[in-house]
Amino acid sequence: MPITTPRVGEVRPSQLLFTYGVGALIDLPKLSVIVTGLEDWPVNPNYARPVNESRLLQAVQFNLHSVEKLLTPPLVQDTGASPDPSDPEFYIGVPVATFPRWMVCPHCRILAPLSSNLFQLDENAFRMDETCYRHASCNTARNPEVIPARFLAACEKGHLDDFPWVEFAHRSAACEVPMLRLIEHGPSGEARDLEVRCDHCKAPPRRLSEAFGQENRDKMPVCTGRRPHLRDYDLEPCQNQVRTIILGASNTWFPVSLSAIGIPISADTISQLLEENWGDLRVIDNLGIVGYLRATGKLGRLSQFSDQRILDAIQKRKSEIDTGSTQTSKPDLKSPEWKVFSEHDPALNSEEFRLRAVPVPPQYAGLIKQVVLVERLREVTALIGFTRIDSGGEMTDELDTPTEIAPLTRRQPTWVPANEVRGEGIFIQFNEERIAQWASQPDVQKTGLEFLDAHVRWRTARGIEPPEEGFPGIRFVLLHSFSHALMRQLSLECGYAAASIRERIYAQPVKDNQEAMAGILIYTSAPDSEGTLGGLVSLGETDALGLHIAQALEAAQLCANDPLCAEHVPGGQGHTIHAAACHACLFSPETSCERGNRYLDRATLTTTVEYDGRSFFKAL
Repeated sequence: MPITTPRVGEVRPSQLLFTYGVGALIDLPKLSVIVTGLEDWPVNPNYARPVNESRLLQAVQFNLHSVEKLLTPPLVQDTGASPDPSDPEFYIGVPVATFPRWMVCPHCRILAPLSSNLFQLDENAFRMDETCYRHASCNTARNPEVIPARFLAACEKGHLDDFPWVEFAHRSAACEVPMLRLIEHGPSGEARDLEVRCDHCKAPPRRLSEAFGQENRDKMPVCTGRRPHLRDYDLEPCQNQVRTIILGASNTWFPVSLSAIGIPISADTISQLLEENWGDLRVIDNLGIVGYLRATGKLGRLSQFSDQRILDAIQKRKSEIDTGSTQTSKPDLKSPEWKVFSEHDPALNSEEFRLRAVPVPPQYAGLIKQVVLVERLREVTALIGFTRIDSGGEMTDELDTPTEIAPLTRRQPTWVPANEVRGEGIFIQFNEERIAQWASQPDVQKTGLEFLDAHVRWRTARGIEPPEEGFPGIRFVLLHSFSHALMRQLSLECGYAAASIRERIYAQPVKDNQEAMAGILIYTSAPDSEGTLGGLVSLGETDALGLHIAQALEAAQLCANDPLCAEHVPGGQGHTIHAAACHACLFSPETSCERGNRYLDRATLTTTVEYDGRSFFKAL
């Protein structure tokens, strides 16, 4: 990145996957910028290091065949020294571009694009938050700061453009020299109090409220297909009518990502070490390189093995990766994790992964098969695209990306950004026989059909084909509801905020000779190399876990919104895909839930004021 490019702010590496990824808008103190495509990102190995997780890479390659590796966002080591704008490393980071390109002067209310040259960039290298654009020729104030026009145009295919100010103000009529002003008629800032007018042709002013609503969307122009994060236009013509959205709205950007828990691939020590350091070791193809690494002390713990054994293990792993990369079937992320957690072999424990089984709380011994404390885990997440307007990814299978996923690059990407975090968790495996017995009850089967119908209607309304696919089943509703109830309870005790605790649901009946899965992993993680502090694992000990499960089930019996909450059925008002669940009882933060607070029903856990016939824990 050239030194002449101003540095305008900072975000955390994890935010570049979940909040401010490629194509997302970042609202800085005095600027609004959009994160540009991966072609612009610096991939210098000194700043962007490889992330090793072969299972996740195979899952990414299933959707993006050209991807060869996972890389962290470019990051410069923090030395604690004061920022030095003369140092080239000062400008290493994620590239952004100013967007929207239309600005408003808060004094004279002139509305114009940056291409008009009415506004000049005022850069402050030592105070990045002070960088802004100014209106030097303003006739009502001296060199005032201008602000971004906070209305944008987007469509469901991920396209984004500046609001069509000229066409909107003139009602698509021609004007030789548009001179627009955005006038406020009230302090609220709402669209009904804003109007745009042209000083040149004196066209009748037009209220911004006319750009919102379904009836007005039909009057908006056809989408231009613009992709500002890639600085181009989509080659495929877009026939959607643009939708007006507000700068900073939550539906401007939804990430499409894949994640995997890093599990040992073998109890063999050398295999584990290769997996942990594969990004550096995959280039080795002869004994000379191995000998050089040994002589320079760069083999680390691998130095306990002979050069020939290291080379043989590397060649074997390369062969396995080549075989896996040519597979055409959908990779399975969760089944290997389930196998490792449910078998909890002590031989697989390492510095990155450590399991310890504890007795099941006595009062739940018939329903819960085992409890395993995950004292150490590593999670890797990769960003593969994004959507706008609607988060379609939450309604599909984990590896089935939404139809209208927006790309991260103009060409086929060879890498995608990834992030790794370390933490701890509690794995709870349910008794499969009791789960199957519960799922066969008539009331439970009826509820499952209601959820299936709501699932189909939801996907149909959003054009996701085929609409009946991707339904997780009624056992997922039970496990998902239990996970949310327990997460809410644990967050009150473990010292971690509710948004920092996450779930991973393992729900699959016996089918196609695949092992049945019925369990949950509740975990928390942090980007620090040491992970978290053990506060969550301590609550998984037998006595403590039994108490917290009991309190979670007791809290699920009543909701502050009862009886309305308890009476809710799937597919009810607003075409929701949950039954007895709301923000007062089961809903969790977006960062915690796998499925966007859908497929929830606390009546599957315990008796409510409306239902008592489908509770899994009813006997207790």
